[in-house]
Amino acid sequence: MAELTALLEMSAARHTHLCPRQVLGVRMGLAGAAHLGIEAPVSSKRMLVIIETDGCFADGIEVSSGCSMGHRTLRVEDYGKVAATFIDLHSEQTVRLAPRPGIRQRALAYAPREVRRYYTQLQGYQSMPVEELFDIRPVALRVPLAEITSRPGVRVDCAICGEEIINQREVRSHGRLLCRACAGGAYYTQPEIREGIPVAVFTFEEMSEVW
Repeated sequence: MAELTALLEMSAARHTHLCPRQVLGVRMGLAGAAHLGIEAPVSSKRMLVIIETDGCFADGIEVSSGCSMGHRTLRVEDYGKVAATFIDLHSEQTVRLAPRPGIRQRALAYAPREVRRYYTQLQGYQSMPVEELFDIRPVALRVPLAEITSRPGVRVDCAICGEEIINQREVRSHGRLLCRACAGGAYYTQPEIREGIPVAVFTFEEMSEVW
């Protein structure tokens, strides 16, 4: 309990307050690592965590697991879910954790004197047993682990925009190496300049809607 309290304090320091999703993140980070037999927070690149949303939940995961974006051991696949997949980079054992349905209601039993719903969750999530709090299931990655982690230090320039691409994230198209944006996977558009007048560039999906 002392360890949990210390980790919650570290997570709260990033927000100036503690919220229920931070509690879920901290506890999920500890539970995911424990299920893989890894002591958390890790200080090496032993574990990779893929989280399914960002925000305060992510900070809880980072604090308790020891994984981070900076160490390339924390990734975000934004599904809008408070869930995470934990991967042992040595054994490649993989497990996904998500809150069990109905935990907001179950939290009431662990904070019987609290009448405010928000604080019921805040307190209850700290006390609930792991098996009651999370659904823990082994999963298989659809992309090879080596492709996810990639090889650091590799650099190529996009044949269209000329921008540098690192970590083997380039796409080969018609014999050329392209960044994902130029290969058609951009999350943004940018105007073209014609005689000093910006001209909007639309994606195929946007043009389809107009047609």
